[in-house]
Amino acid sequence: MTSYRQPGLVLTDRRFAVPLDHTDPAGEQIEVYGREVVASDRSAEDLPWLVYLEGGPGFGARRFIGRQAWLGRAVQDHRVLLLDQRGTGHSTPANRQTLPLRGTARQQADHLAHFRADSIVKDCELIRKRLTRGAPWTVLGQSFGGFCATHYLSAAPEGLRTALVTGGLPSLHATADEVYRAAYPRVRRKVEAHYARYPMDVERARRIAAHLLERPETLPNGGLLTAQAFQSLGILLGSGEGTHELHLLLEEAFVPTPAGSALSDAFLENVQSRLSYAGHPLYAVLHEAIYAQGQGQGPTAWAAERVRAEFPEFDAEKTLAGDGPLLFTGETVHPWHFETDPALRPLRETAHLLAERTDWAPLYDPARLAANEVPVAAAVYHDDMYVDTAHSLETARAVRGLRTWVTDEFEHDGVRAGGPRVLDRLLTLARGDL
Repeated sequence: MTSYRQPGLVLTDRRFAVPLDHTDPAGEQIEVYGREVVASDRSAEDLPWLVYLEGGPGFGARRFIGRQAWLGRAVQDHRVLLLDQRGTGHSTPANRQTLPLRGTARQQADHLAHFRADSIVKDCELIRKRLTRGAPWTVLGQSFGGFCATHYLSAAPEGLRTALVTGGLPSLHATADEVYRAAYPRVRRKVEAHYARYPMDVERARRIAAHLLERPETLPNGGLLTAQAFQSLGILLGSGEGTHELHLLLEEAFVPTPAGSALSDAFLENVQSRLSYAGHPLYAVLHEAIYAQGQGQGPTAWAAERVRAEFPEFDAEKTLAGDGPLLFTGETVHPWHFETDPALRPLRETAHLLAERTDWAPLYDPARLAANEVPVAAAVYHDDMYVDTAHSLETARAVRGLRTWVTDEFEHDGVRAGGPRVLDRLLTLARGDL
């Protein structure tokens, strides 16, 4: 273990060997990394642990500098473990460079089937027992981390002292199709709100999309910027500052050149930084698998792409044939992502095999959740673009003792944007002090 300091904090790098397949504990082992964080003036104390599960899937835990966002509140009374879920961050990586070591696309898909919430929670339980000498800990789950926390309550509630969820109460029953059928209207509302704030962006977005329909652009990393890929910048609109970021991006799109107007290098570079999956390929490869529950639901089969056909207003070509505003899209992954993004192209066949898979295990146990005895508090963001509010509230009613804080003060990233306030509110709710 290596320990070091940041202002007001002591940090320790921790690495844990866990089974790739928890049904075969003596089999292949992979490594999971966690960064322990404790207040420097309490580093010698026996504090209760809080494990943070980042959103995603496919993202390592957020890298804080000092007591940023919610972390300053957490270390007031906890020892925190910022966990890089399997395959992410400093944990044993799973990406286009490493997955060929697994063999064929089929073997890669079989490998990645062990990277969902059920395996992540089993990792947590092994790690908890090593760190806490068997004492339960608190889990803080953001977005997909909240999906993991809900599975934790279903599968191993004895390991939990408290469960805190921010923007991540999943439906216990909805299929991937139902998730996206609820998502597209929410995305449209976010786009309409963006254009109401920045009406000049209507013409800018139409102009860019028209250019890309006629001539897709090659990005600096070799990726292809098509009109559909440009529309996917709408994912920004789910965060508190996203509408402003999108506006600033659009206003620098074109520059004059000797050959006429062209998309600027700065615009293409900034678009690439927002659209590339190089740093989080599992987000794309496993995205729809997080909604797969077996139970006769069938394969996810690129649900976001299929359901999009039910909402023709998102078709850029049809929009530009008229005079309406271009609609951006949100948190959706499509087969064409595996053609346009160099980080995903080698994983194209693997992703298709995962989309066809039907043997996913159920992730949630409604009966066990109905009998829950763990204190649970959840922040539900009104009209959250990423997680359907109606689905979240239905789940909240299904989990015994769960207390919600429904707010329109924040978007999906409230636990970051709200500083210590969101975590403090959830801790207060979980204690029953509100």
